[in-house]
Formats: sequence, structure tokens, C-alpha cells
Amino acid sequence: MDAFPGSDAYQDGNVLAGPLSEIFTVDLTAATGRCAGCGSTGPLAELRVYGPAPGLVARCSHCEQVVLRLVRGPQEAWLDLRGAVSLRIPLPDA
Repeated sequence: MDAFPGSDAYQDGNVLAGPLSEIFTVDLTAATGRCAGCGSTGPLAELRVYGPAPGLVARCSHCEQVVLRLVRGPQEAWLDLRGAVSLRIPLPDA
């Protein structure tokens, strides 16, 4: 992932599966999110992800609003979801 901000090179939201699995026990790329900018809903896997430096930035595929930011350091991670109104997360059967 060598994309730079402002470029048209991006990957889909499936690229978030590995980094988010270090934080959450469920696959969040299957979660349905609602964009705070345009209100569209869809799985996180449909987001357009730019990065990796200094972290991953995921934008809405409809309006380009930043939905999610993820930065990982050696001992901690920062997850910013202020661009998402909500996340509906499917949970595995118990």
C-alpha cells in the first residue's frame, strides 16, 4: 500500500482485516457502517483505504468522507471512528 493522500490509488476495506483483528476478536470488515457524511451504509470492506503512513485512512466509497483512521504503534493502537454514525457488528454463534 503505497498510496499517498490525494492520490487515486486505494485498496478496498478488506485490507483492514489484519490490523483490526489485532484489536477485536470479530472480523470488523463484515460490520455494516453508516457514513456520518452522506448516510450511506455498507460493510467496512467497501471503504476505500489509503495508507500505510502514518496509518490507515478509510474513506466512504460514495462521498469520500473519512470514516475510520487506524494508527498502530509498538505498544498501542489508535482507532478514530468519528466519521461513522454506527457499526453493526455480526457476532459468531456462541
